[in-house]
Amino acid sequence: MPKHVLVKLEHELKEIKQALLVDIPQEIARAAGQGDLSENAEYEQALAKRDMFQNKLVTLEKRISEVASLDISRLPKTRAAYGSKLTILDLDSEEEFTFKLVLPEELDGHPQHLSISSPIGMALVGQEEGSEVRVQIPAGIRRFEILELKTIHDVA
Repeated sequence: MPKHVLVKLEHELKEIKQALLVDIPQEIARAAGQGDLSENAEYEQALAKRDMFQNKLVTLEKRISEVASLDISRLPKTRAAYGSKLTILDLDSEEEFTFKLVLPEELDGHPQHLSISSPIGMALVGQEEGSEVRVQIPAGIRRFEILELKTIHDVA
């Protein structure tokens, strides 16, 4: 289990709970104090914000459960998966790229990270060194060859 991702998600969960338990109820009370609720746009916005944060809370709790249940020892040792470092060749442009497959929460703009949830990441997961992969992306079909694969077991 990637503990640093859990810490990040739990921090975000704490912020959402703070908003739901303290901040948003204060906004609702303040807006309700302005009079007629049937035509009170601020009150409606505060209620909509509460609903949005409640949905975020449910989604985030589910994601924390998913990340917490990720058992690194069960990841494949010869196929691309979370934590793998890959060098691939774009067969159309002949460019080589090296990156690490990460969870979406780990991207943080790092140029050598590729989300396992992205179209290319999803196509690479489960592939072996030497595999040719075809990926449908918005710009069309891209073809890659995996030149080198180091799994999380090799990298860690």
